[in-house]
Amino acid sequence: SRAQVAPAARAPIPRPASTPALQISSIKSDNVTRACSFIQEAATQGAKIVSLPECFNSPYGTKYFPEYAEKSTQKISKVAKECSIYLIGGSIPEEDAGKLYNTCAYRKIHLFDIDVPGKITFQESKTLSPGDSFSTFDTPYCRVGLGICYDMQFAELAQIYAQRDCQLLVYPGAFNLTTGPAHWEVLQRSQAVDNQVYVATASPARDDKTSYVAWGHSTMVNPCGEVLAKGGTEEAIVYSDIDLKKLAEIRQQIPIFRQKRSDLYAMEMKKP
Repeated sequence: SRAQVAPAARAPIPRPASTPALQISSIKSDNVTRACSFIQEAATQGAKIVSLPECFNSPYGTKYFPEYAEKSTQKISKVAKECSIYLIGGSIPEEDAGKLYNTCAYRKIHLFDIDVPGKITFQESKTLSPGDSFSTFDTPYCRVGLGICYDMQFAELAQIYAQRDCQLLVYPGAFNLTTGPAHWEVLQRSQAVDNQVYVATASPARDDKTSYVAWGHSTMVNPCGEVLAKGGTEEAIVYSDIDLKKLAEIRQQIPIFRQKRSDLYAMEMKKP
């Protein structure tokens, strides 16, 4: 079912937000075409803020990034313009001056280098370089802050976006069958509560035949930490609400931003 987005102060009518989950294949052109069709479907259903998954044009894996790297996202930009929506283009392997990045409108800051014995070892830094800047943008509905996948593990990024008055954090991500069940939902709920924001994630659909199997379960969480909408492992478009009136009430009732002891935190961080 499709939930309606409650309007922000400047939005004249309710609009939904959506996060499509896509089945990623080894054929880049098919992935891009499929993404465009899902964007158009979401727009037809009234969505005004749409997010694609991480690496929507490429299988997820260090051996694939060089081959599937792009310099631009002209095709999906064209579709976003035609559909009159705000599109968070998931992420793509981006090539720039001989370096590769995991890029949305933002380059992934924290590279996914982990080693869980007997379960998963992955090292994005084998092929990718880290970004070094933040990305926020305004829409008539809310201010959005962007991260990509593993960035969600780092609380400081969400805190900075909250300080910059973001009301919605969006993470295109491809957690796996080890980190997904352990961290995917709990991180979203904790970030939403700790920073009093909406949190949305967009994952690829699960394909058990690939070398890296995505967890799936694209999700939208409200500032109370409640899961508003959640997809499964298959292809789907997840729609949900962004209610800025409710957000303002929560921030007024529990004024954590005014109560933070930044003076103490700063002093503690300076200690050797």
